[in-house]
Amino acid sequence: MPSDPTSPEKADATPDPGAGRNPHPSTDEPSAAEPTIDEPNAAESNAAEPSTDGHRRWWRRPRTLTVAALAVILAAAPFVPRGDDEEAGRIAPAAQPALASTVGPGKVTAEMQAEIDAVLAEGQQARVSGRSLPGQLATNLVRCALFEGQRYCLGNGWTTSTEAEVQARMAAAARVAARSGSRRERTGDLDAAALLRRQARLNPAQRARKERAELTQAARSVAKVWLLRHELQGTPLPEDFLDLHPEARADTGGAGGTAARAGAPNTPATYPRAAKILDKRQVAEQVQSYWCGPATTAMIQWGWYGKPRSQAKMASVLGTTSAGTAITDIVRVVNRRSGWDRPTYAGKYVALDISDWSFNQWWNLIQRHVADYKAPVVLHPVLLKRFYPYLDDDASGHFQVGRGYHNTKNGLRFLGYFEPWNQQRFDRSEPFIARVQWRRAYRSYRANQAHFQHNIGV
Repeated sequence: MPSDPTSPEKADATPDPGAGRNPHPSTDEPSAAEPTIDEPNAAESNAAEPSTDGHRRWWRRPRTLTVAALAVILAAAPFVPRGDDEEAGRIAPAAQPALASTVGPGKVTAEMQAEIDAVLAEGQQARVSGRSLPGQLATNLVRCALFEGQRYCLGNGWTTSTEAEVQARMAAAARVAARSGSRRERTGDLDAAALLRRQARLNPAQRARKERAELTQAARSVAKVWLLRHELQGTPLPEDFLDLHPEARADTGGAGGTAARAGAPNTPATYPRAAKILDKRQVAEQVQSYWCGPATTAMIQWGWYGKPRSQAKMASVLGTTSAGTAITDIVRVVNRRSGWDRPTYAGKYVALDISDWSFNQWWNLIQRHVADYKAPVVLHPVLLKRFYPYLDDDASGHFQVGRGYHNTKNGLRFLGYFEPWNQQRFDRSEPFIARVQWRRAYRSYRANQAHFQHNIGV
């Protein structure tokens, strides 16, 4: 993307000295040699793909076409105007306003502000200490706000889980992280224990400022969450949605969005068979073992500005420590320090819990981001060998840059992404990992679901 002259950030970066050491240059295309395992069954994929009959799609089967055409004619018959019908021509329902593909930030209403104040007041009443047990920390720090029926939980993002469920999940993950210690290789994603401890170390005033900023940004992005869940999961919109969010109307110049959509859920067949964004040369491996977050953010910014970005600078603005980076901080920095959050691209990025998303819905989200938004995705998997065969050891939670997809003619689906982790940089005895990857999409979906937060930056 062209450099944005209005950005406060300058090109302060130097190229990564570790970049370009790949002994096996990538062709930036999926490999036919990728093993065909770990495929979803019908239930896991939500049975959303067209069925086949002798490798023939339903729309290519004459008998099915005939039946389908007859069904359409019969269904339409009651609505054909008749000459003696005085209401002829009036029976069609009024056209509904078209929805924008994505939206810019909305307004924080008085009701939203009251909800933010209530969540902060609850936090001020709690006694927080870094020595508290994980369950108590989760209860006091992982509090949720309800904005227009959508739930946002601090440190986690938008979710359909209840506050108690999110707190229990965080507490359980923190206990596991505390027990496992350093047995698993870490690449730079904050585990639950580190995330809770980081918040507990802040004094009450610092914590309140940070939480208010996070909740305010969430309140301004609720329309995008509604649109994603409506168009990709089929969740009905509230009747007053467009009254509350005129920025979501495709026909109002205020949205400034991409092509309008009628609001119907998309399917994988809606999109081009393959698409990719970002220059495969604009990549860099993480230069510290705990900098997958800064490296991911730097590559996303490199794609926008066209110039390499400093991982050290990214670590500073993200608040990265030796324990790692939080996805909510990556979302915050992508929104503030690039143009990918403009309504003409992805709109404001959000951290979205995909625990209740089927594989097809998750895949459609990736396709929407690449083909429609033409903007990168913040992938948030767990680096396990069963999902990523190029690993020498199982590792921690991780961040990657989602930037492409490919639906093959024989029904396989590949995800394209930039991988910041190169284990060989930190242990010369381990195999090299290339920056540009094309891997089976279902594995990445499962790796995302396996993360204790199971969220994604979109």
